[in-house]
Amino acid sequence: MTGIYIHVPFCKQACHYCDFHFSTSMRRKHEVVQAICQEIILQQNYLSSRELQTIYLGGGTPSLLTATELDKIFTTLHQHFTIAADAEITLEANPDDLTAAKINELKQSPVNRLSIGLQSFHDPHLRLMNRVHSANESLASVQLAQDSGFSNITVDLIYGIPAANHSIWAKDLEQVVALQVPHVSAYALTIEPKTALGNWTKKGTFIPSEDEFVATQFEMLLTHMQTHGYEQYEISNFAQPGWESRHNSNYWKGVPYLGLGPSAHSFNGSSRQYNVANNSQYLAALSQNKIPATVETLSLADQANEYLMTTLRTIWGCDLNKIKNTFGFDLQQLHGNYLSRIIQKGMAQLENNTLTLTNQGKLLADQITLDLFIAE
Repeated sequence: MTGIYIHVPFCKQACHYCDFHFSTSMRRKHEVVQAICQEIILQQNYLSSRELQTIYLGGGTPSLLTATELDKIFTTLHQHFTIAADAEITLEANPDDLTAAKINELKQSPVNRLSIGLQSFHDPHLRLMNRVHSANESLASVQLAQDSGFSNITVDLIYGIPAANHSIWAKDLEQVVALQVPHVSAYALTIEPKTALGNWTKKGTFIPSEDEFVATQFEMLLTHMQTHGYEQYEISNFAQPGWESRHNSNYWKGVPYLGLGPSAHSFNGSSRQYNVANNSQYLAALSQNKIPATVETLSLADQANEYLMTTLRTIWGCDLNKIKNTFGFDLQQLHGNYLSRIIQKGMAQLENNTLTLTNQGKLLADQITLDLFIAE
């Protein structure tokens, strides 16, 4: 099972929390699309199979692509890959882009799954994050998509936004369930250094929420989603039965994937590579039929740590037998005392030699993963 990620590096404006690669100038959008199509041709042999089970257009804001630009990308993919009849094809969209005309346009395309970046139903929070859309547009975009026949919809929410209490987050949770979408992704507000929020935090004009405040909202999230029939199959992702993201699930299970576009990452099992996060440099390289990527060959310890880092976030957990048999490391021998300690504290479970985190452990997932990393 293989998949392709396509990074569309354009946005109407910069969200105050986002440190992904993007440009707010649309001047070279058509050129970048052309270059992505050229990269598809050059990278058609990167994966061991040319049959694609998943395609994911992320960004940036892929909903800014015109029908012609989207068609060019899919035409090129069809010419050089076989797209499975039941392939999951996701496009990230902002609510303000999803007019009735735009949704109808997408309905005519191969896209069969929408990922809509709502982030909040509270207008002051949307303004703080510098989102283009309003809370009303959030609701309208999902309704329009559902009315047009899109059933496979996921929406994004952000929690941990500073507030006097948890009432705004509680209302967001009630509202997202009321939308009756089958999948929800929820992320804690993270303050990245090279963002507006990062700069304001450094200057003292913005004060992030305390860890305890964020942890409480995470626990509210877990309880609310479980109560309404959503399974937390990855720390930030919740799905009704059968509606898990196939593309992202493959990431977390260590399945190889190809990334296309400026700043996109690829993984083939033994190496990772990163495209240059600069549109002009990306275009210059592709004009010469060169892939502007930095390749990192992964040692067995790197591969084991990659597997540990991704699988420990999921409901399926980390198979210690695979770490031993595939990568040659016995995690129980290396970290036996630590494993016993986190299990005794109720932060993890070990069944059939598969390690999974409990709700308590998920609050400390990053630290637990670091503590279990295998040294070279």
